[in-house]
Amino acid sequence: MIKRDEYLQRLIGFKDKQLIKVVTGIRRCGKSTLLKLFQDYLLQNGTDENQIISINFEDPDFDNLKDFKVLYNYLNSKLAPDKKNYILLDEIQNVPDYQKAIDGLYIKDNVDIYITGSNAYFLSGELATLLTGRYVEIQMLPLSFKEYISAFQDKSDLPSLYRQYIESGSFPYITALNGDKEQIKLYLNTIYNTVILKDVVSRRNIPDISLLESIVKFMFDNIGNITTPKKISDTMTSKGRKISNHTVENYLRALSDSFILYKAGRYDIKGKQYLETQEKYYIVDIGLRYFLLGSKYVDMGHVLENIVYLELIRRGYKVYIGKINSLEVDFVAEKNGDIEYYQVSQTVMDKSTLDRELAPLSNIKDHNPKYLITMDNIPAVSHNGIKQLYALDWLLK
Repeated sequence: MIKRDEYLQRLIGFKDKQLIKVVTGIRRCGKSTLLKLFQDYLLQNGTDENQIISINFEDPDFDNLKDFKVLYNYLNSKLAPDKKNYILLDEIQNVPDYQKAIDGLYIKDNVDIYITGSNAYFLSGELATLLTGRYVEIQMLPLSFKEYISAFQDKSDLPSLYRQYIESGSFPYITALNGDKEQIKLYLNTIYNTVILKDVVSRRNIPDISLLESIVKFMFDNIGNITTPKKISDTMTSKGRKISNHTVENYLRALSDSFILYKAGRYDIKGKQYLETQEKYYIVDIGLRYFLLGSKYVDMGHVLENIVYLELIRRGYKVYIGKINSLEVDFVAEKNGDIEYYQVSQTVMDKSTLDRELAPLSNIKDHNPKYLITMDNIPAVSHNGIKQLYALDWLLK
């Protein structure tokens, strides 16, 4: 079992706080394992077994609890009196109106609640209204590169491990398949079909699965490119699949709500304002791209950009695409009021490429940190205050 220490420490930090802890993320990214690790932590730190109630709603054994009233009565009957009770509910979105049961338990002084879900729908609508200000969301992603290589004893060849990381994927169970390409392909196929069919098609009542998959392939093939619903609509229409801009927007929202796509909005650095057009999308796992599209025509610069974007999200940043005059900064990363700027390129060994990548950062006149992340394995160097870093070193820090 790969320890997800950063996520575990976040849960521990919120332990016994009067907040519902909500862990969200794509299926199979490790949410169930995280709850197991947290349960182990509780048991190792003085909590008795009878103080912990743990339910996974993908387990058929608990199908009888998928009525919120039945669930509430069951949990209420299991509470240990005069002790703190820890309730861990995995894939809670499988319980219709679950928020009513959660709300009833939340008001009890001796209850601490932890729930997980594999789509953003369960955090919208009535839950947001009923539990406003009462929950904290912890967004979980598949393995970081640092977590991924922790599963291997031999870490001497980092570039090879990185290639394996992006080609095989970052879902935790991948590391148990020992590089077997056929098994990995079958596993990724299962994840892809489960997310598409369960979390997108069935929940959004999408009638044309093949059209949805065409849009998924387009998005996977255009990571790091500015994408608009009109551009997608025009592309689909040119291929004989007519679709409206509105329908494309609904499909993109459904894919984002299922945590398969992440949208990065744009930020005007000079004007200090957020822009509502020309967003970019990144995918939750590059291995899914290789599974769906193969290795042909892979833009490794955009792949690295995707990896850096996800890593910044993991580290707690809000991430935007930057605009400075007519130039583009790959990422504006903000956390706790502090801002950092990132430019990402596969290689800048050619001087003209280096100059092109430095230009946007050089045009920013504030004194916030500026970084150029590349796969050039050279010692860190500064270009007039812009720090050039080796991507694998940065990912492992």
